[in-house]
Amino acid sequence: MLAYANGANDNFKGVATLFGSGTTDYKKALWWATITTLLGSLTAILISTKLIALFSGKGLVPDAVVSDPHFLISVGMGAALTVFIATMRGLPISTTHSLTGALIGVGLVSAGAQIDFHTLGNRFFLPLLLSPAISAFLTLIIYPCFKFARIKFGIEREMCICIGDNIESVCTQRDGTAVLKSSGITLTVDELKNCQQYYRGRVLGFDSQGILDKLHYISAGLVSFARGLNDTPKIVVFLLVMSALSLKLGIFLVAFTMAIGGLLNAQKVALTMSERITKMNHGQGFSANIVTAFLVIFASKWGLPVSTTHVSCGSLFGIGLVNKKADWAVIGKIIMAWVLTLPLAAILSGLCFLLIQ
Repeated sequence: MLAYANGANDNFKGVATLFGSGTTDYKKALWWATITTLLGSLTAILISTKLIALFSGKGLVPDAVVSDPHFLISVGMGAALTVFIATMRGLPISTTHSLTGALIGVGLVSAGAQIDFHTLGNRFFLPLLLSPAISAFLTLIIYPCFKFARIKFGIEREMCICIGDNIESVCTQRDGTAVLKSSGITLTVDELKNCQQYYRGRVLGFDSQGILDKLHYISAGLVSFARGLNDTPKIVVFLLVMSALSLKLGIFLVAFTMAIGGLLNAQKVALTMSERITKMNHGQGFSANIVTAFLVIFASKWGLPVSTTHVSCGSLFGIGLVNKKADWAVIGKIIMAWVLTLPLAAILSGLCFLLIQ
């Protein structure tokens, strides 16, 4: 349940900029996210062992509590229910944050004052609070640098033509184009949301837009790969501590279930991440992905429990600040959901623990 909910809420976050900037359509973005996340999940066995130890609860609550199957089942169920409720509302929240809240909730019910709040603050809260601010700040720095480089290379932005109040006589063709009778100019008529911005120019003899699209795909793949790398150990830990499955089989099971959850239930969160937070062009989406991939991979390597959600949303918040197109009402709802995630997960996991016992 936790792996499925994680996939449904998190699967599209790495490729949200691909879809939001019009680089590709929803179906292609979803499959690219699924494949690259699966690869990241399977790679987790090599470099994410620190996160496995962290999310077992060791050091946070007494060892006797950690070894209790009731503790682990309740943490997993409380976190899963929290993530799935948010997914149904189309709100991108953090599985890491939910697990943290669930650990606290079950820890308070089972161990009471024996929770190590110093460990909780340093190893859980600090990375979760700082990661969105750091990603937004880095995006504010990196995108202007890319823009400066684009101008230096002589790459110009090529815009669509939008006809406002002027009424022109047109002749619609079967292929969807329209010809202005007064001038003979052929225009493609479409909805404003499908009007895209492209870059015209060449870099080292190659088409600049083609290079950017390929780099954008690679960066989105890196984000999804990093997400699988960072999230899989947090879920596999429940199977390992209870000795339910071996490490390899556990990772395969979690990776497969995350992929299924992403394929079947990702659309609501996908639309929020891609379209509702901010409008973006190709270069802005690429900049946000570079920041997200770097921070999540760095965190996975050093065992820091950052949230891919917080990092990727922080990057999009940064883009919204740069282009002044952020929807602050939507951003406010997302931040409020982040605030409520921890207490909701704590309450649900605590109730699960009492019911199971």
